[in-house]
Amino acid sequence: MARTAKKKVARKSAPKRPRRGTHAAHVAVAGAVMSASGYRAKVRMYRQGLGDCFLISLPRTDGSKRPFYVMIDCGVVLGTPDPGTIMNQVMDNIVEVTDGEIDLLIATHEHWDHLSGFVQAGQSFERLKVGQVWLAWTENPDDELTKKLKKEKGLALSALRMGLSQMQMAGDLDGVAELSGILEFFGLAKGPTTADALSKVRAKTAKPRYCLPTEPPVQPAGTNARFYVLGPPHDEKMLRKINPSASHKETYGLALDSFPLFMDGAGTALGNADTNRPFDQQFEIPFNYAQSAPELDFFRQNYWQPSDAAPDAWRRIDSDWLGGASDLALQLDSLTNNTSLVIAIELPGGDVLLFAADAQVGNWLSWQDRSWTVDGKTVTGPDLLKNAILYKVGHHGSHNATLKTQGLEEMQRLRVAMISVDHEIAVKKRWGKMPLAELVAALNERAKDVVLRVDQPKPKTQANVIEDKLFFEVTF
Repeated sequence: MARTAKKKVARKSAPKRPRRGTHAAHVAVAGAVMSASGYRAKVRMYRQGLGDCFLISLPRTDGSKRPFYVMIDCGVVLGTPDPGTIMNQVMDNIVEVTDGEIDLLIATHEHWDHLSGFVQAGQSFERLKVGQVWLAWTENPDDELTKKLKKEKGLALSALRMGLSQMQMAGDLDGVAELSGILEFFGLAKGPTTADALSKVRAKTAKPRYCLPTEPPVQPAGTNARFYVLGPPHDEKMLRKINPSASHKETYGLALDSFPLFMDGAGTALGNADTNRPFDQQFEIPFNYAQSAPELDFFRQNYWQPSDAAPDAWRRIDSDWLGGASDLALQLDSLTNNTSLVIAIELPGGDVLLFAADAQVGNWLSWQDRSWTVDGKTVTGPDLLKNAILYKVGHHGSHNATLKTQGLEEMQRLRVAMISVDHEIAVKKRWGKMPLAELVAALNERAKDVVLRVDQPKPKTQANVIEDKLFFEVTF
């Protein structure tokens, strides 16, 4: 299969003078800078289920046969059958292919379906030598906005854990199932958490790089590829923009109902600046003081007594707020998605491989304002989108993770789209619109070569893709 792919690329590298500006002309330019290895990049998407794991091979400029290896994420959602076995197979394959050494490890954000493999396949991961580790600035312990977001996240998770316990005691089985499904993204079941997995990643190097989109692109030594950081934005307002606007439908399909936080005042746990609260802020108890409320005389007299002893027992709201706990969990989940580290890899000739992780609306919108000066020329975020030939589809094809006008429609040269989704598992999780049918249709129309899904075989008409039970691999 590798020899077949190589011959196809070779034929494309010597076309008959295509017109300037056409797709054929672009392929000709790319072919003119083909490396001595006969390829510019290989992208392997693992098929472990609903979760991300990618291995990218880039040829070296020194003629070495050993590629420059980039690994992005390694995880699968909780509820996947026998996850330990499949993640060990994935990690073992990466160790085997790379001879136990990768040059760059990128962990995009703190969600279980992107990090679980680092603990589930811990022994195999221990055998993997790593050159550099890149994380988003949102993991930098010295960043002030990071500190704020981490504190708020901790408060919200504490509240949600308490809410889950209350639901279980109240016998709210539907509520428990819904809230548990969302909290699983943080690995809150018994056992390791996302924080544990991220610690394993950090331990691979003495000094991780915390990536900011304002930094210049990086060209790793020995390669001709440039790595641009598109997101997440170092802008709290943009981070909190997780869903499409009511007046501007930035994404595909009908936007799902917004998920207002319960009582909206509970948004304090996420630093929500919205002032449309049912009670004036002076009458609210901030989340960080809520646990001490039973010690206050007013609440002890009126709320923490048997119902027949409290004169105003009818005013009590002991568990009604739990009906909005899932909304809070969804908000927290989406905010974490929006902190995704988004990488655009520019290959010789200008083609781009776009890895959007789980970035949502605000992250995408921020790319429109990105610009860098490279070799005396200006490169913008829209330029990188226009030149994208591969798109790792955001958040498994969900409704708010691929922009339309300022996203997919800008990808004029798109050839391959990869969706790391398992629809059967998504349905069991009550995420029946993952992937969104309208988005999949748009991808099939836009991608000139193929749309690859983890849960489906490759199209029969596609010969230039290596298909294995464990992965798909595309060569450019």
